[in-house]
Amino acid sequence: MTQWALVTGATAGIGESFTRLLASKGYNIALVARDEVRLHERAAGLREKYGIQTFVLPADLATKGGVKLVEKYIQSYEIEVLINNAGFGINKAFTASSLGDEQDLLNVLVRTPMRLMHVILPGMKERKSGTIINVSSVAGFIAGGTYSAAKSYLTVLSESLNTELKGTGVIVSALCPGFTRTEFHQRGRMKMKGLPSFMWLNADKLVAQSWKDARAHQPVSVPGWQYKLLVAIISIAPRSFVRQIGMNVRKKQR
Repeated sequence: MTQWALVTGATAGIGESFTRLLASKGYNIALVARDEVRLHERAAGLREKYGIQTFVLPADLATKGGVKLVEKYIQSYEIEVLINNAGFGINKAFTASSLGDEQDLLNVLVRTPMRLMHVILPGMKERKSGTIINVSSVAGFIAGGTYSAAKSYLTVLSESLNTELKGTGVIVSALCPGFTRTEFHQRGRMKMKGLPSFMWLNADKLVAQSWKDARAHQPVSVPGWQYKLLVAIISIAPRSFVRQIGMNVRKKQR
């Protein structure tokens, strides 16, 4: 029987790359995003190219109703792979952004993956099989506002669950990419022209690396030599230096 994978933020960028990778491995794909038209376009493309089944689930994961819709789907079907990818950034300082935007960011980046994992893990543990990849960020290792804080939460929770579930047949891994060529920065109206070309990652390549690392039971995947080096430096640098890096990066994007 063909197994199912569920991907949030499935219509573009890293999420869309995951749908193609998993479809190429024979998984049926449940696609979650807000844009219903785009969801159906992506689903049709996957069916045509890979001969798999798809399910389209339009949902706004910033809302309680949207998350509940996905939770209900997970409870009704056997999902073998969960990719928590949905997310966005706020291109304003914390003191200049709206409370609503800050809350929406936490809802999508923290509440949603936490709830979906909590709902899906009992079934995975019972079957002794399942893979969860949480798309976090290298930003979680620095101090760059709510986005960094949210991604830090997701990375640490993934590490914790990876250890907790060792020996159960269930894998949880955090993907921590750096700057990646997707729609993310354009949607967030972030200025990225000054970033050197060697700092940009390819979504398909980092997704393939993430899958390989997860299947090897790695708790954290940091694709790209440049970001492996950056994380290594951050891990030994004084926190005052790390805080300044975060502030500088955020200022340049505005």
